[in-house]
Amino acid sequence: MQSPFIWRRKALKFGAAALCAGVLFPARAQPLAPIRLALVESMSGPFANTGEAVFRNLLWAVERVNARGGIPLPGGPRFLQLDRYDSKGQNEEALSALRAAMDDGARVVLQGNSSATAAALIDAIDKNNERDPARRMLFLNYSAVDPVLTNERCSFWHFRFDAHADMRVTALMDVVKDDAALQRVYLIGQDYSFGQAVLREARQQLSALRPDVAFVGDELHPMGRVKDFAPYAAKILASRAQAVITGNWGNDLTLLVKAAREAGFTGTFYTFYGNALGAPAAIGDGGIGKVIAVADWLPNVQTAASADFYRAFRARFPRPADDYVHMRMQLLIEALAQSIERAASVDTVAVARAMERADVRLAGQRGRMRAADHQFQQQLVVGVMDRQGSPGVPFDVEGSGYGFRVVKTISAERAELPTTCQMRRPG
Repeated sequence: MQSPFIWRRKALKFGAAALCAGVLFPARAQPLAPIRLALVESMSGPFANTGEAVFRNLLWAVERVNARGGIPLPGGPRFLQLDRYDSKGQNEEALSALRAAMDDGARVVLQGNSSATAAALIDAIDKNNERDPARRMLFLNYSAVDPVLTNERCSFWHFRFDAHADMRVTALMDVVKDDAALQRVYLIGQDYSFGQAVLREARQQLSALRPDVAFVGDELHPMGRVKDFAPYAAKILASRAQAVITGNWGNDLTLLVKAAREAGFTGTFYTFYGNALGAPAAIGDGGIGKVIAVADWLPNVQTAASADFYRAFRARFPRPADDYVHMRMQLLIEALAQSIERAASVDTVAVARAMERADVRLAGQRGRMRAADHQFQQQLVVGVMDRQGSPGVPFDVEGSGYGFRVVKTISAERAELPTTCQMRRPG
């Protein structure tokens, strides 16, 4: 049996070796906590497909930032974490989700599929940031396009990455005005702030550009509650309209266009969102040359970088039903990463000030934030539905066999509109 002395000597020797090992091979530093992003969106109910489409886009953008090592900061790189909160398409649920996200540690909230919800979130975030500086939040908006959100109701904490409704209407009117045969137009939209803004601006702009065109319908319907658009289609048909202008999105667009085609309407649909979420498949051959959509980007933009970008998204999400990629959502995440890095901090005010100078590029598309009102400035495109394989249509939509050929490109400088924003900034 070994003496206690020998055991003590071995123990000391082992301890010394362990100490040396600790010097030569220091313990791996614990990774820093991720920067939490809260997506507040409809993940259930009639617009669940729109929420899921947004989640896929933002997830892909977050994955790309994390794959390159996260966001470099003085204390070490930080990764992004995207958490989803179901608003169920209701403002009160969205506000409840906002509170839950805040309690979970998120300081960046993402939302867009409802301008009414966006307005409620802006109001809640403004109040929170004033009374609780330690838990200030940023609101990054990718689709809520009521113009007032960056005009009368602009906020230092809110940044919009989609062209607002007046900008999109202006782009559409650039195509509508050239339709010399057009004499009768029907306006229809969802009955809330965005839908109302689209119809108001469309009437105003088209009246100025084409005073010879008559408005034979001007109608608003409940959002997300109409299951049968046949009565609306019958009125469109009875009006003898040659074109319909609508800002409808989600099922409200798909069901409207489908009902109109089934009723025998052969005119043109000028839309904001007719290029996806089931609309092309539901419309079929009747939409060729007749459904027009405005967007910040379309898959058939004819550049190699754009085609590679689109193929990469489809490789990540190969199901045809998941085929709805938004360039602006990718640019949003890139702008956030750029702003955090420039701020060298995750402090909300510092990141917001850096975001005011955001200028990002991806796959040939550039976007820059306008500090005056926090309205992102980028080029817009207008596309017309055509059969895949036709000239200018290498890619279809959602496996439908139909895609959108770009017929008009509006530069960021031409798409830009003045603002009435009088922003209050923190001291």
